[in-house]
Amino acid sequence: MDNCDPIGTPMETKDKLDLDKKGTLVDAMKYQSMIGALMYLTSSRPDIVHATCLCARYQAQPTEKHLKEVKRIFRYLRGTVNMGVWYTKDFGFELTGFSNAD
Repeated sequence: MDNCDPIGTPMETKDKLDLDKKGTLVDAMKYQSMIGALMYLTSSRPDIVHATCLCARYQAQPTEKHLKEVKRIFRYLRGTVNMGVWYTKDFGFELTGFSNAD
């Protein structure tokens, strides 16, 4: 992924990710490892949470379609290396989150 072309969005806007039962299966361990790395990054990169969670649904039987979407997220990250939330340890930092439970 070092030489990949960066991309502007982590996921296609009109592309719906589905189970893809007829697709070619890929190595599930590699796919799970990639999803795990992305999940780790979601604490400082909230812009990839939605796309990562959609891809994480298909860890049991990932296909080439799913792997392509995960690689798209990595291409997006390649182009946006300097973005993210920065948590400082020197100052009193208090993070407040809100949720709508309707």
